Amino acid sequence: MTAAAMTRPTQASPWATAGRVFEHRARQYRRLYRASLFGSFGIPALFLTAMGFGLGTYVDRTPDTVLAGVSYVQFLAPGLLAASLMQTASFEATYPILGGLQWNRIFHAMAATPLEGRDVALGNIAWITLRLTLVGTIFAAVIVAFGATRSWLIVFAVPVAVLTGLAFATPIMAFTATQRTPDKFAQIFRFGLTPLFLFSGTFFPIESLPTFLQPVAWLSPLWHGVAVVRALMLGTIGDQPLLAAVHILVLLAITFGGALLAIRTIRERLKRG
Repeated sequence: MTAAAMTRPTQASPWATAGRVFEHRARQYRRLYRASLFGSFGIPALFLTAMGFGLGTYVDRTPDTVLAGVSYVQFLAPGLLAASLMQTASFEATYPILGGLQWNRIFHAMAATPLEGRDVALGNIAWITLRLTLVGTIFAAVIVAFGATRSWLIVFAVPVAVLTGLAFATPIMAFTATQRTPDKFAQIFRFGLTPLFLFSGTFFPIESLPTFLQPVAWLSPLWHGVAVVRALMLGTIGDQPLLAAVHILVLLAITFGGALLAIRTIRERLKRG
């Protein structure tokens, strides 16, 4: 063995290098988490209380056959779980990513080390996954405390809700990497996420929509997530297991495709500077 080969440094695995980015985001959040507590946990709980137990009392007085005997709060809770993680994931994939690429350029500093654009993307995705898991678990505990679930399968509903959030986070992260300013983020939240929040089965069955609008709801990743989360929490997942599998495959495909695109756009952005 030559001296050069003996002194060549061992290249770290992709998991280790992406873990450095994950560690950075975790340390960053440790300093800032207090500012996110109300938005992450308080607002969903207030929504559940106001809509589920406030408006829900009026809805339950005139039962809807579409709800199939389910109380409104039990119908609403799964939708809020998935939608809350959608919103959290979308925020994490916009401003913090743009900050690292444009404002403080911390991701460029990382790229000056053995870290690559791939590591930056995967480390951020890993952090968003943990963040969504924390938010989803605490919100699920609130749902259980309110008696808004019918099945212990809620423990599996949380990972599905996390996957739903990732189906939004990865494509949005890929888009964020192409931006220099946050000007278009308001359009994403106002004209993208808000309509999906309202018309993807969160507050009422999509069967209540006009027939011509129902296919639009089917295109929403949120609808796929809400459908599975609701089936798990109501204990009806066994009624249509193949349909549930299709929903999950759609979410996996969007997440995986978005992750590949995010790796590509972040890598190109770091090269351009």
